[in-house]
Amino acid sequence: MLLRINPDKPNFEEIAEVVTCLRDGGVVIYPTDTVYGIGCDINKQRAVERVCKIKGINPEKANFSFICSDLSHLADFTKPIDTVTYKVMKKALPGPFTFILEANNNVPKLFKSKKKTVGIRIPDNIICLEIVRQLGNPIMSTSVHDDDEIIEYTTDPELIHEKYRDVVDIVIAGGYGNNEASTVVDCTEGDFEIIRQGLGILDQYI
Repeated sequence: MLLRINPDKPNFEEIAEVVTCLRDGGVVIYPTDTVYGIGCDINKQRAVERVCKIKGINPEKANFSFICSDLSHLADFTKPIDTVTYKVMKKALPGPFTFILEANNNVPKLFKSKKKTVGIRIPDNIICLEIVRQLGNPIMSTSVHDDDEIIEYTTDPELIHEKYRDVVDIVIAGGYGNNEASTVVDCTEGDFEIIRQGLGILDQYI
């Protein structure tokens, strides 16, 4: 199903339709402030397994991010973070960053893995944030890649729908996506190590 949502003024009923799908264990593709993402409610184990199957990855080894609506979810999934890291995250988010933090015991329970880290995303995208707010907990996220050798990410939701309509429940058409992913920042060693330079420039927040 292709669901068109205004990226500037999302309709409440359309967002609610996505949230209902997620609560029922559905898998959706949605816009972020960088590339389109594919994901599900983090509490739906079968949906997590579906996403892994679509991406062709092992759930126990997958490096997924949690899309949150604000920093209040941190304590639910991460070990306590230092003041410096928190201040940088507060300045940089919402924004095109994925912050890698030490995971607490809730994360392994969710994914049946021995994962010790978790990626936290708060995209600067109204549709994405509103979905998470209405859902009441984060959604698991992984990027929608393109099979093309030159183009890494598909930016057109219509083309994404053509490719994924048989394996996901909803593809949200919320405007063109970016062709550059988020900047991944590892904060687990008490410093800010750029694992992948993407759209976000961290220096301006440190």
